[in-house]
Amino acid sequence: MEEGRLSIYRVSRSIKRKENSLYNALRSIYEDSIFIGEISQLWPQLPLLANLRCGFWYSPNFHSTCYFKSTDGHTNNCSFNTSRLNFHVALLAGQKGGCVIVDSTRRGKRFPDSMSRTIPIWTCVLNRAIFNYLNRIGERDSDFDSDSNIYNRNGENTSHISHDWDCSLHLPLWVSTTEKAVIEDRLEEWTKQLEASGADIASLVFSLKKPLRPLWISQKTVIWLNEVPDCDSWDFTPIILVSASSSTGTFQIRTTSEFSWKYIPGAGDDEESWARGLSPKVFWKHAYELINSGPDLCNQKVATIVEKDRVYRAHRGRNAPQVTVKLSKLASTDHHSEQEPPLYSDISNISNMNSAQEDCIISWLGSTNIAVGKAEFGTNVPKVDCILNCHPVLASACLPNAIAYLHLPIVSSKLDRFSLLSNLPSAFNFAKLNLSKGKSLLVCCHDGEDISICVCLAILTSLFNDEGAFDDGKSFNETCITKWEMRRRLVFICKYAVNARPSRGNLKQVFSFLSGGRVSSVS
Repeated sequence: MEEGRLSIYRVSRSIKRKENSLYNALRSIYEDSIFIGEISQLWPQLPLLANLRCGFWYSPNFHSTCYFKSTDGHTNNCSFNTSRLNFHVALLAGQKGGCVIVDSTRRGKRFPDSMSRTIPIWTCVLNRAIFNYLNRIGERDSDFDSDSNIYNRNGENTSHISHDWDCSLHLPLWVSTTEKAVIEDRLEEWTKQLEASGADIASLVFSLKKPLRPLWISQKTVIWLNEVPDCDSWDFTPIILVSASSSTGTFQIRTTSEFSWKYIPGAGDDEESWARGLSPKVFWKHAYELINSGPDLCNQKVATIVEKDRVYRAHRGRNAPQVTVKLSKLASTDHHSEQEPPLYSDISNISNMNSAQEDCIISWLGSTNIAVGKAEFGTNVPKVDCILNCHPVLASACLPNAIAYLHLPIVSSKLDRFSLLSNLPSAFNFAKLNLSKGKSLLVCCHDGEDISICVCLAILTSLFNDEGAFDDGKSFNETCITKWEMRRRLVFICKYAVNARPSRGNLKQVFSFLSGGRVSSVS
């Protein structure tokens, strides 16, 4: 009897692996990308953004990326996270007149929770913060000059905006009225959190001419091509949310003249379980070759392409760890004040940014003399005096002084819960030694989004004051560090490193370092 159960279990697992095969996933992504291409052509002037990580697979032509988590929008458990403000999305939408965000879901729903709740809450909270900012400016100026006006970045008078600025919550129809009421009760609390976080709300005021508002499009949406509205005709700045996948059934058998394959909705999700080391960029470089290879040859084709890409990167001095694939399993092992409007250099930089390219540049954190980026670019940056490399793999650095390079092999908190915490004292001492001499510092890790961001957070909090000036830890020693204070510093970092995605586990280690007396013990 036990043997029979085991046999049934093995058979069911085998069927599941076959349905979630690499070819089925890539073919499903390719088919859904056609729909994304069609939608993007309806509003070609609007930038196309991928919601990481799933959405990144569905087009080779993304302008940028964003990071709205579905966990912030789960039913009856919604939240507004100031560590994921995505201000660059709002600034880009203000500059271009809107934007299109792509994501997908496997759970048989038309839209992921990130689109049903997280982004609508985000747009509403930002709109309310802008409204409050304008009212404060208006009240302050009315005390001095009744004729004073406010102008946006286009030189247009915005003093009238506070009267008709839409601050209401716009949710899709499938969100119940009860849940909407619960969310609305928390909007004021979330708005105050945003305002207290030190986020640069002034930059939104001077960029957005109309309030943000989400719109939803899926493969079931009916659009009359001769009646597509011009986004300029709307009285709001559209955030068009496009769910890439079809929601009809879990699996659909589809056939072509050559192959039969099973469609997987949201195939781009959880790429570690199926991609075998393949990245979206490499996939789109070889998309036609892989799709035409068929189910039988796809795995071998991917293995060859991934290995060639690894060798190509290694020959150019980039970190390219070898990818190991178990054939029995589809898994791989791989601050501006209200009185001073912000400068618009940051906004112009956003228009030229293409985060969909993996070869993105480093990000300088304001005037702190600290930059953050990927480890594979750290050795090739000419205007950096010191490099703090947090990648597990050691990379040689061509710098004049040996002391200007420090390698700390820090791994993810999923692999070691204390890896970052145990290395932060060394990182702190290295940063303090070099920043005190006026040298510039680059902190890099394997993706420039998590570990390096957390190391920068520890350095900025412990060695810099609220104005972002190096003070050798004076203000830190006079301040009781709380999680809220640490989050304010993270907001400052995310203003410049727009792709920052620090993990919860690593943030906990940073807080332990800052609040547990470890800083004073190493300084």
